[in-house]
Amino acid sequence: MTTTTPHRADRVGGSPWAAGGTVFAGVLLLVDGVLAILQGISGIARNDVYALVGNYAFKFDLASWGWVHLGLGIVLVLTGMGVLGGSPMARYVGVALAGLSVLANFLFLPYSPVWSVVLIAMGVFIIWSLCTYRPGRTA
Repeated sequence: MTTTTPHRADRVGGSPWAAGGTVFAGVLLLVDGVLAILQGISGIARNDVYALVGNYAFKFDLASWGWVHLGLGIVLVLTGMGVLGGSPMARYVGVALAGLSVLANFLFLPYSPVWSVVLIAMGVFIIWSLCTYRPGRTA
């Protein structure tokens, strides 16, 4: 006779879809963080990796953008691990950091337009997913 452990969402009475979305948001936080780290390293290593498209009001040196993305990426990875670990505080921090990531990628649009739009969309999904999960409610 084997026993199965119920899904975490079933034990706390939440929706399995919302719980799955939260797990996916945690994974996306990790992916967003790793991609931001790689963007940061490439921006720091070579100052001419990205070409500026047009004149832009928020024009920074690429090394500065590299440090911004590197720092944000490290914190995003740590927060993603916390979300996957089930920490409620990590969900709140994840919403704030995903918002900062959306803002940073919006300001980074002239350097990498397509990739920034993809990361902005990912950040918006992360915010939506982390805000809609309520473990105490049933679907």
